[in-house]
Amino acid sequence: MYYFFRISLFYFCLILPFTGCEPKSENTKDQIVNKTQKTIPEKRVKKEIDFKLSDKNVMEFFLEYDKHNKENKVRIYTDFGNIEIELFRNTKFHRSNFIYLTKKNYFDDTQFYRVINNFVIQAGNSDNRKISRKRKEIGRYLLPNDLNKGYTHKRGMISMPSSLVDNPYKMASPFEFFIVQSTKGAHHLDGNYTVFGKVIRGMDTVDKIASTPTDNLDWPLQNIYIKKVEIIE
Repeated sequence: MYYFFRISLFYFCLILPFTGCEPKSENTKDQIVNKTQKTIPEKRVKKEIDFKLSDKNVMEFFLEYDKHNKENKVRIYTDFGNIEIELFRNTKFHRSNFIYLTKKNYFDDTQFYRVINNFVIQAGNSDNRKISRKRKEIGRYLLPNDLNKGYTHKRGMISMPSSLVDNPYKMASPFEFFIVQSTKGAHHLDGNYTVFGKVIRGMDTVDKIASTPTDNLDWPLQNIYIKKVEIIE
C-alpha cells in the first residue's frame, strides 16, 4: 500500500524536459472568550469551524486575508536543520495561502517527498492519512497564479506547482511547494510556476536534503519530515 502510494504520487506530477517530472503539484486558534470575557455567538463559532476553502470563495477570502495578516517570514524545522524563508508581499495569494496554512499547522509532519539533487526539493505532502484529513478539513481549491511579478527560478527561490487538472490559467496546487537547489537555477520553469519567496537562511540545509539518496521515484530512502513551520515575522 505504501509503495503503491508513491507510484501514484509519481504519476501525479508533470513531465520535465530533463528529469522526466516537473514539480507537482491560520488561523490562530479560535478564541471562544475575548479579553473582555464576552462570549462569541454560537452561530459565529459554528460558521468558523465549518468554513472550508473552495474555488468559489478562494479569491475573495485571500484578498481579505491579505489585508489583515501581513506576516512574511517563516522558519521550517527539519532533522537536517532549519530553513528560513521570506515570502514576497506582491504575490498576495501565495503569501497569504502559505501563512494561512502555517497558522493552521498544516505543514507539521509533512515531508520532503520528492528530492532531485541539482534541481529542486519538494515538500508539503506525505503518505500519512492524517495529512489527507488536514487537507479535507481546510478545503479543496486552487490558487490564482501570481505570475509576472519579476521573479525567476533562481537558486533558493520558493515556488508552487500547478494542478494537473484542465488548467489553462496555471492555477497552483496550494498545499505543496518546492525550493530551487540548482546553482544554475531552473529557468525553464519561469512563466509556468509562481515564485513567491526565497530562502534567506539555511541553503546548507537545502543542500543536505538534496544530496540524500532516493528511490527511482525521487522519494528519499530516509523520510525527511517537516517537524513544524512557524512564523518569525
